[in-house]
Amino acid sequence: MTEKSSNTRTSRKSPNPTSPNMLGKVPPQAVDLEEAVLGALMLEKDALTNVIDILKVESFYKASHQVIFQAILDLFTDSQPIDLLTVTNQLRRNGALEIAGGAFYVTELTSKVASAANIEYHARIITEQSIKREMIRISSEIQKDAYEDTTDVFELLDKMEQSLFEISEKNIRKNYSDMKSIMREAIIELESRRDQKDGLTGVPSGFTALDRVTSGWQKSDLVIIAARPAMGKTAFVLSVLRNAAVDHSKPVAIFSLEMSSVQLVNRLISSEAELDSEKIKKGSLAEHEWAQLVHKTAKLSKAPLFVDDTPALSILELRAKCRKLKAQHDIQMIVIDYLQLMSGDSKGGGGGNREQEIASISRALKKIAKELSVPVIALSQLSRAVETRGGDKRPQLSDLRESGAIEQDADMVMFLYRPEYYGITEDEDHNSTQGVGEVIIAKHRNGSLDTVKLRFIGRYTKFQDLDHFGAPDMNQPVYASNFSKESSGVSSFDSGQTIKMQSKANNDFDDSDDFLTKPNPPADF
Repeated sequence: MTEKSSNTRTSRKSPNPTSPNMLGKVPPQAVDLEEAVLGALMLEKDALTNVIDILKVESFYKASHQVIFQAILDLFTDSQPIDLLTVTNQLRRNGALEIAGGAFYVTELTSKVASAANIEYHARIITEQSIKREMIRISSEIQKDAYEDTTDVFELLDKMEQSLFEISEKNIRKNYSDMKSIMREAIIELESRRDQKDGLTGVPSGFTALDRVTSGWQKSDLVIIAARPAMGKTAFVLSVLRNAAVDHSKPVAIFSLEMSSVQLVNRLISSEAELDSEKIKKGSLAEHEWAQLVHKTAKLSKAPLFVDDTPALSILELRAKCRKLKAQHDIQMIVIDYLQLMSGDSKGGGGGNREQEIASISRALKKIAKELSVPVIALSQLSRAVETRGGDKRPQLSDLRESGAIEQDADMVMFLYRPEYYGITEDEDHNSTQGVGEVIIAKHRNGSLDTVKLRFIGRYTKFQDLDHFGAPDMNQPVYASNFSKESSGVSSFDSGQTIKMQSKANNDFDDSDDFLTKPNPPADF
C-alpha cells in the first residue's frame, strides 16, 4: 500500500513530456502563409515571377512544402504551365508525391487562398522566418564549437562573421533597375568625377604620372607590387600611404609583417622631415634638425594612418582586423608588407604545399578587397631568376614567386626596378639612371600597361615625382640652413595622435608627444 502510494506521488511529480517546458521553443515559422503562397502559385500562372527572387526551397519550414515548391520550380524551368494538375504530376515524376502529403493535400492548398494579390508580402514574411531559423542554427553551432577546447578562436570568429555575411548575401539581393534610374546614377557619378582633380576615381597614389595611368587605386582591386630586395618596396608603399593619408586625408592601414611599427614610423619621419635615415636610426640630430623634425611631421601625427605589426599574421586575423578598421574608421586602402610572410588557413596545417597556401592567401586578399570595397595592395617577392637573367634584369610576370595564382587573382601587377642597383648608369636614351626608380605596370585588368619613372631618394627612404621641383642632389647632403628662422613658430605634436600602432605586446603608442619638444631629446629616438 505504501509502495503504491509512493509510486503515485512520484508519477504526479513527473513533468509532462509534451509540455512546452520539455519541448523547448518552436523555430520561427509561418506554415499558414506557406500554404497560402503555394496555393496562390497553383492558382495564377504569373504569380511565381513575383516571388522567384525572394523564395528559395529552403525558405519553407515544412519538408512537404519544400518538395512542392521544388516541383513548381522544375515546371518553371521547363517552361511548363503551373497549376494543380501539373504540380501533382511533377511530384509524381519526382517520386515525392507521398512526401508532399499526397494528391489530396496538394489539392487542399488551393483552397487556402482566394487570389495571389498579396503573395509578395506573404513571401517576404516566409523569408524573414527562414533567416531567423538560419541565424539560430549558426548561433547553436558557434555555441557548441566555443565549448570545445580544441577550437581556434580566430577561426571561430571568422566562421561566425562569414556565416552572417553569407546570410545577408543570399537573402538581400539587389533588384533590377530601369534605364532611367541607372542613367541618373551615371550622370551623378560623372558630375562628381568632373569636380575631381586630375580625373582621379580612386585613392590617389600622390605620383602624378602613375595616377595618370591608373586614375588612383581603385575600389575592390587587388594590387600586387613585386620587386627584388633593396628595390624600395616598403619605401614605395609608405610614400603611397603618406600621400593618401596626409595630402588627401584618406584613412589607410598597413599590416607590417617584416618591420616593427616603430621602424616604419621612423622611416616616415625621415621621409617627411627630410632627415637622413641614419641620423634617425642613431638619434644623432642637431638642435635645428630636431626642430625641423617636429615642424615638418606635425601633419603626419594627425594623419589617419593605422599600423599593425602583428608577426606571422594569418588570413583569418587579417580579415577580422580589416572588417573592424572598416567599421570603426572607414579605411579606404589596405597594404600588406609582405604576402609571403602571411600564413594561410589554420585548417591546412603546416605540412601543406606552400604554393597552394600562397594561392589561397591571394584569393582571400581579393575577397577582402571586394567585401570591403577598398583597394588592397600586397607586396610580394620575386624569384632569383631575375638575378641570373642577362640584359637589364627588368622583372617579368613569370618571376612572381611561389604561385601563378598571384598573377591570376591580381587586378594589377606592378614591378619596382632601379637600374643603378645593377650598375646600369644610363638608359636606352642615354639618360642618367641615378636616383631613378621605375614602376612597371605589367598587368592592368582595367587599364593600359605602362612604365612610370619616379625619383628614389634612398637617404630619406621615399619616392616622389621625377620632375619634382627642388628635388635634392643625391650626391650632396641637405641641411635646413634657413630653418632656424622658422623655428620660433614651431608647434609640438597634438596630444590626439592618430597614427595608431599595435605592437607585438599589444601596447598602444603613448599619446603624449611632448617628448619631441624637450630641449635634450633622448639619444635612442
